[in-house]
Amino acid sequence: MPLFSAIIFDMDGVIIDSEPRHERAFLDVFEQMGYGQTHGVHFEQYIGRSDRAVWLDFIARHNPKWTIEELTAWKQNHLIDIIRREQPIFDGLPELVTKLAARYRLAVASGSVHPVIEEVLAMKSLRQFFPVVVSVQDVAQGKPAPDIFLRAAELLGVAPADCCVIEDSAAGVTAARAAGMTAVAITNTLPAEKLAHAQHIVRTYEEIERLLA
Repeated sequence: MPLFSAIIFDMDGVIIDSEPRHERAFLDVFEQMGYGQTHGVHFEQYIGRSDRAVWLDFIARHNPKWTIEELTAWKQNHLIDIIRREQPIFDGLPELVTKLAARYRLAVASGSVHPVIEEVLAMKSLRQFFPVVVSVQDVAQGKPAPDIFLRAAELLGVAPADCCVIEDSAAGVTAARAAGMTAVAITNTLPAEKLAHAQHIVRTYEEIERLLA
């Protein structure tokens, strides 16, 4: 592995086992809205993308009475309740972060919104390790565009080429590569063949530690 100055973590599917919980939160809201059987959303198409992308497509299909702001807040608050109750940080992740923080500058770059990110980083005292946190709210375009990773590098004061990104989604790997960064993909959410455009594919946090620490 080349030497890096910074490691940028995706959050959903990397720090926290949240992809199935995102889906459950959406499904619960769809049910409460009366679209439980007719929402038409195929969640695998949105892995690594923002809630806004889901809601824009849902609104285009159904034209509901709620605004996108209301729908986003509804689902976000429900997700926070689920996360707070279940605390689904991946086993081995806190130990990896602690070790990498001793060698690199760390950031989180997430397609989630700041209230959700802060809720997650409050667990296991993770927030102290991440001087930079970038949300999809902070950039013009979410993944697979590179904006979120480029903004993280800018705030870290590190050239994109000196950054390594840890991702679990195809959209996230595409974004990291477009930013000129090295992508390490972990198979928490997708099989290896769907992450083949990453420079490195791993199955465990121990493998990431061997690569980087």
